[in-house]
Formats: sequence, C-alpha cells, structure tokens
Amino acid sequence: MPAELTYPGVYIEEIPSGVRTISGVSTSIAAFVGRTASGPTDQPVVITSYADFERQFGGDADRTTGALFAKYPIGNSVRDFFNNGGATAIICRAANGGTAAKIVSKGTTKKLNLIAPSVGTWANKLRIVVTQPADDATLADYALRFGLLKTDFFNLAIHDNRTGGVTESYGYLTAAASPRNVTGILASQSQLLRVDGTPDVPDAFDTAIPTGVWDDSNSSKVATAGTDSGSLTTAAHYGTDGVDPTGLYLLRKADLFNLLVIVPSNSANDDVPTAVHANAAKFCREKRALYIVDPPAAWKSTSDVLTNLGSAINISGPDAQNAALYFPRVIEADPLQGDSPGTFTASGAIAGVMARTDTTRGVWKAPAGTDASLTGVQRPAVLLTDAQNGLLNPKAVNCIRSFATYGNVVWGARTMAGADDNPNDYKYVPVRRLANFIEESLFRGLKWVVFEPNDEPLWAQIRLNVGAFMQDLFRQGAFQGTSAKDAYFVHCDKTTTTQNDINKGVVNIIVGFAPLKPAEFVVLQLTQIAGQILT
Repeated sequence: MPAELTYPGVYIEEIPSGVRTISGVSTSIAAFVGRTASGPTDQPVVITSYADFERQFGGDADRTTGALFAKYPIGNSVRDFFNNGGATAIICRAANGGTAAKIVSKGTTKKLNLIAPSVGTWANKLRIVVTQPADDATLADYALRFGLLKTDFFNLAIHDNRTGGVTESYGYLTAAASPRNVTGILASQSQLLRVDGTPDVPDAFDTAIPTGVWDDSNSSKVATAGTDSGSLTTAAHYGTDGVDPTGLYLLRKADLFNLLVIVPSNSANDDVPTAVHANAAKFCREKRALYIVDPPAAWKSTSDVLTNLGSAINISGPDAQNAALYFPRVIEADPLQGDSPGTFTASGAIAGVMARTDTTRGVWKAPAGTDASLTGVQRPAVLLTDAQNGLLNPKAVNCIRSFATYGNVVWGARTMAGADDNPNDYKYVPVRRLANFIEESLFRGLKWVVFEPNDEPLWAQIRLNVGAFMQDLFRQGAFQGTSAKDAYFVHCDKTTTTQNDINKGVVNIIVGFAPLKPAEFVVLQLTQIAGQILT
C-alpha cells in the first residue's frame, strides 16, 4: 500500500521485486526398505551415517549375544551406500508380524505397565527401576502447581541391558493429567519404552538405581517377551498403502526421497518378490524417484537375463521410466563368513555412486563410466565380456563391469524403458533423474502461485522465476545448446492460459528443456592420407 501523504516532504516506499527464488531440491536421498533387528515400523527414519543405522536399527550384530545377524541384509546395502558417497538415507522398517516386549514394575495391586515401541527380541533385555522421588523443593513445587499429592509422583529409569546399552532416567513423573504425565513424557522422549494402557503409580518401589550392571535381581523382568518379524514374502509384507501405511509406503510420510532400494528379506541370496518390483516402480513414478532394481540371485549368465527378464522383474509401461536394472550382483567381504567373499545385491552401492556423481558432476551426468567405481566391491558376481555387454545393453540392462585399469565400475545408464526396440523420451537414467529434479523443484517452488490473481502480472512473475531457475541450470551445463533459447523455454501467457482456463481457475505453464544424453557409443573414424605426388 502507498504511504498516506499527509505532510510536504519525501516519502519512501519499498516495492516488491516479484522475484521468488526457486531452489533446487536434493537429488540423492536414498530410501531403503527391508527387515531390521529393531527400530520403528510406523515411520520413516532419516539417518546420515551407518553409525546412525546401527544405533536405531541394530546394524550387523546382536548387541545381546554379539552374534552377527544372518537375516538382515539391509545393513550391507546401507553401508555400501555411505561407503560409495551417499550422505542421507531414509530407513523404512518392514515387518511381517512379530510382537513387542512388555515390562511390568513391582507392585501388588498397582503396577506400571510398559511396552516396547516396536516389535522384536531387541527389547527383551530392557530393565526398569521405579523409585520414590526425594521430598525436596522440586517435588513440593510440582505437587502445588498441578494440584497433586507428593505421593502421586515417582521416578523411572530404563536400562538397555545389551552390550553398549544406554540408560534413560525420568524424574517426578505422575499418572495424573499434567505436564509430567508418564505417558506423554515417554512418548516424546524415550527411545526404549512406552506406557501400555492407562498408567498408574506403582504401590511398590525399588530402593535405588543399581550402581553396577543391571540384572534381573535388581530390576523388573520382562512380562512378555518380544518376537521378531517373520520373513517378507509378499507385496503386503513389504508394505501396504492406505491411512496407516507400512513398509515401502511409509515414504508417504517422508518429505522427499530420490532413490529407492528394496532389500531381500532374509539373506543376500534371497529375491525381492516380482509383485513388489511392480508396486515399487509405480510408487516411484508417483513420487518422482528412481527405483534401483537388483537382479534375481538365480541369474548367473547373460542367457538367464535374456530368457527371464520380463517374467522375473515385470516392470513395464510408463512405470519403467522410473526404474533401472543393474546386472550382476557383486562379490564383497561377508562378515558372516569371517570376511570371506560372498554375493550381495549392488543397489545400495549404486545409489551411493549416484549420490557421489550428483555432488561432483550434477544430476544430469550419467552415474556410469570410469568415474563410477564401486568401493568395497571385490568384483562382479559374473564377469561380462564386451560381447555379452552388447547383448544386455540393448535390452536396457545396465552392466557392472570389471576392468584392469579402472576396477569395478557401473557400465550402463538406461532406465528399464530404454530398450532399443522401445523408443522413449526417458531412455537414459540421467535424463529421467534431471526431469524428476526439475519437476519436484518447480512443484515446490511455485506453491506461492496458488490463489494469486490469474492475469498477465502473475504470468510475468512465473516466467521470471522459472526462467531464472532454468537459466541457472543452463549455466551449470545441464542442457544442450550454446544459448539459452536452444537449451530451454518457459511459456506462460494468454496462449497457454485461455479465458476459459482463467474462468476455471487454471494457469498453465509449459517448460521445455534439451537434455544432455550420455555418449553411450564413441565412434572413432580414422583414414590414411594417400601419398601425394608433388607437382
């Protein structure tokens, strides 16, 4: 609004420029779906290192016995991701059944009933101690402030009795409605336990928190032992969609993910069910992400791939644009076998290579070639020749190769829609991922447009802001062309938005770009110069 002119003088008004910067979204957040030893099954968890994964989901070893987990291969995939350049991952714990451990405090008629926040045997070593708080000024203040008796309060300590376990301590808790209510405190702060049912103040207390190792004689025992999830064998076990999503569909609760890795259920030699592949590719198309597909363990040769490609993976149509298949699996050190060689899925490592390529070169660079080396991989499970590679590449199967000079590298960059007999705009992984990046960035960066007056001033602002975003990508080398007009265009005017569209509340924006496609075939043409006779 202009300033009210009330006196002779100079007035200053700040006029908005109309520039609303569109920021590019992250391109390399990898989501992992599979069984874990512990961790929540009702929400996705963001981690930034393998140490985070170990703390929240159990890692490779049972901290109770020290035994290595043979049934949770997701740990190897997550470790490969971070070892190969990944920075941020989202873990979705899938489960098929299982129960949560329950713990009951001491008491005759009144007891405190607690339950682990997730299923699994991991909570069977939890122990609790309930003590009476000291009769001090803090207790008196709480009692007066909340209108309660001093006897309505208690202290609770929870100890994880596994190797490297932690202790949580909570003072001045109460079962009554107040800011110190035990249900709310544990739900918001505890990583180990929740209140089971309606809380009550126990009528028996422990004398003190043990100063040494917590054992059964010094604290409450598990009333009902927790049990682990069963094997994941169907699409339902890998996740169901709906009001309360599970497994794969926990990603609906995540703000953003770009890469999807689904890990076999029980061991690295298992397969992800065919129905899960189809559901995952469809979901990735909806969420503008790329599904990295591992081949079945039975594929030991080029012939196996060519014979079973359609039936074993079953990703086709538009969904295939958002999936990429990599063959073969890889040989790595197997901690279950004393670090002797074992066969593992490669999708975690490939996701890490994509993250590393995004950082060093950009999402428009194909995550393949001599720079796309696989850290931690001893060799591909099947050593492919150029001739075999030549049979798989036209079928949109990306190969993992081993070269004497460059080591183990990713040697293919096609989506599953990129077969030679299936012309498609999104034949290549970097083109698909660049389009995903632009779509997601514009989707988030143009929300301010909603409910703005739909006329030329708005269209001009849209052209300005989207054009600035695309120009920045052009300057970074994301598009073809030597000039901006050859590289991209942004149309938003009366030719794209008619009066009928305006009447319906619609504004149409058309954005086009000329993607860089990888130099998949490099052809050298050599000729000899014929000897010339000087005259």
